Amino acid sequence: MGDPLRLYGLNALVTYAASGIGEAISRTLIKHGAKVLAVDTANSGVEQHFRSVKGIEGHSASLTDATRMPALVEVAVSQLGGIDILVNEFPLNGEAPLADGDEQISKLLEARAELIMALCRSSLPHLKKSPAGRIINIGFLRSLFAENGAEAFAKSEQDLAAMTRALGAEIGEFGITANYIQPGAIMTPKSREAFKKNMALRDFCIGQSAARRLGEPVDIAKVALFLASDDSAFVNGTGLLVDGGRTS
Repeated sequence: MGDPLRLYGLNALVTYAASGIGEAISRTLIKHGAKVLAVDTANSGVEQHFRSVKGIEGHSASLTDATRMPALVEVAVSQLGGIDILVNEFPLNGEAPLADGDEQISKLLEARAELIMALCRSSLPHLKKSPAGRIINIGFLRSLFAENGAEAFAKSEQDLAAMTRALGAEIGEFGITANYIQPGAIMTPKSREAFKKNMALRDFCIGQSAARRLGEPVDIAKVALFLASDDSAFVNGTGLLVDGGRTS
């Protein structure tokens, strides 16, 4: 577990990587020997952001259209030489925290599933060539759901769990694993925006965590490192909650 180069020679594709969780995962993977294509949207500044970071290549692309995922995989293979690790983060981008009963949730989950599966399907031929193919799906943040959004948040986790289980069962025979990380309330730029508008939500999220604090992107990145490495070789189709523990 302590080998600083345990990902040496492996190539990773990470989405929404210009900031927050995606950035923390990208930086953690390169510290352990991987090469990373960090992808984000055109207005994210991802290319400039990583210009001086050895081991990370920033790339801007459309991340809201599932039909564009095959082209993104082609770019990754061209720049990295292959794909061993695929980190699917498609974060919740809304004007206001989601509450229970919000009609948007079903559409958002459907869109997330379509994007993840399109990227996984396009990456699969390359992951099959890897000595240790890994798919890591990242869940929506609890901090982007309203105080009365517990049911909607649970639904988003259940949806990701079911999709990841099915994916893991399908690809396990090829030596590839698929797992997910379900974050709690993590202090990302998006969370910071939400808390600025609603400090009560921040206090609620802290109160809901047994750790009595908000998480940091690096808390997620450390778990992603485990799932990307040989340490998790026999972990497949399951999820890890990274929320400091829940009080209820």
